[in-house]
Amino acid sequence: MSVVRIVSFGFGHGAPPAADLVADLRAHFRDPWHAVALRALTGADEPVQAAVLATPGVAALVTTLAGAVVAMRTGPSAAAVTVALGCGGGRHRAPVVADAIAAALHQRGIETAVGHRDIRRPLLPPGSTRTLRG
Repeated sequence: MSVVRIVSFGFGHGAPPAADLVADLRAHFRDPWHAVALRALTGADEPVQAAVLATPGVAALVTTLAGAVVAMRTGPSAAAVTVALGCGGGRHRAPVVADAIAAALHQRGIETAVGHRDIRRPLLPPGSTRTLRG
């Protein structure tokens, strides 16, 4: 079977990449950007990872999306699966959740390729990423 592609991105830096599943994390999970100590860090840093993974609902989301990928891969088509996870700037929530989904799939023996489109982009000003949600 093909490798599952997982990409994190920031809505504030452009449209979501083409994907079979797109999850918008902005409205449902608190943003580490609001914690001054975490703001300049990224999802590659342990304090951000701990904060995001401790957010209520994130573990369930990871389990659900990993399950959706498994379901898609067991369907009648052997088509590749791409998952895109977006947050405001693509630096905090989305990279952590993307990596967590990849780890959950790895535990099931599924190979993944993870990319973080916007993790190194500059911080965005507050409120600048609400444009797609109104």
